[in-house]
Amino acid sequence: MIHTEAKTAIRFASPAPEPPFPDMVWIPGGTFLMGSDRHYPEEAPAHRVALDGFWMDRFPVTNERFARFVAATEHVTFAEIPPNPADYPGALPHMIYAGSLVFVKPPGPVNLRDIGNWWSYMKGADWRHPRGPESSLQGLERHPVVHVTFADAEAFARWEGKALPTEAEWERAARGGLDGAAYAWGEELAPEGRMLANYWQGRFPWENLVVDGYEGTSPVGAFPPNGYGLYDMIGNVWEWTADWYEPGHPSARQAACCVPRNPRGGREEASFDPCEPVIRIPRKVLKGGSHLCAENYCRRYRPAARFPEPVDTSTCHVGFRCIVRATGKTGQTEP
Repeated sequence: MIHTEAKTAIRFASPAPEPPFPDMVWIPGGTFLMGSDRHYPEEAPAHRVALDGFWMDRFPVTNERFARFVAATEHVTFAEIPPNPADYPGALPHMIYAGSLVFVKPPGPVNLRDIGNWWSYMKGADWRHPRGPESSLQGLERHPVVHVTFADAEAFARWEGKALPTEAEWERAARGGLDGAAYAWGEELAPEGRMLANYWQGRFPWENLVVDGYEGTSPVGAFPPNGYGLYDMIGNVWEWTADWYEPGHPSARQAACCVPRNPRGGREEASFDPCEPVIRIPRKVLKGGSHLCAENYCRRYRPAARFPEPVDTSTCHVGFRCIVRATGKTGQTEP
């Protein structure tokens, strides 16, 4: 694998006969229907978007891959650094410690309006200790890395000479050529009872029937690929994109007069939560859903689904994958 911080051009025909890095898949350029008018309001309106072709990682970034990055760069993730109290006015002093959000399954039904019933900000939880300070990565080497913030994901992408996808690029890739379909494989969630992704079966957050075979994350490639040959675009872990979050699609405003080309969603100032009067933290768009998405709580195991994640937040169900863009008539690639 080529690792570089330099902006060295890689040239190839478009589409390339060989990917610029191992385990990358060519996503053809063209127009597609982005968003949905059939599901959550923030996914609307459905509108057409144009994209150039690009390469995308076949799998989410795994623990073993992220470990190579950390060994080479000595990168310290956000979850491993004690917070600066000045950045969190009003926070309780005893809560200012290095840690990350971990899902803890309650013993029975709880109020679904209170996420504190299943999320625990756990001291010592980080990418090496995904379930808390006493856990490890043993047996999880091929699982997606988790407990990474947007900055951690971006640093990794730069090190590999890649980039994080825009929301439009991610959604185009996830659809696998099925324009407008509800799921990455068609209109039915579990055709003939087949589990095609790692998501929650049962009553969230206390009853997981594990019909898909996995209580938490699953090793990458455990489920069938989509039409472009990409694995785990739906479920398993949410994935960071490069776009700031806005409710609804700002690119749809352009679509009234023309088909927008690889629109960049939102603005940093627009991604603040108006219900957060003291600590104003911008959000990026997450895509794809995770193993914690359930029919009775969060039906976001779909290409159109989107979620606003604070850039300083890491959890046990958020990861990422990278892309390389092909630009210009020469086929030059750029992060």
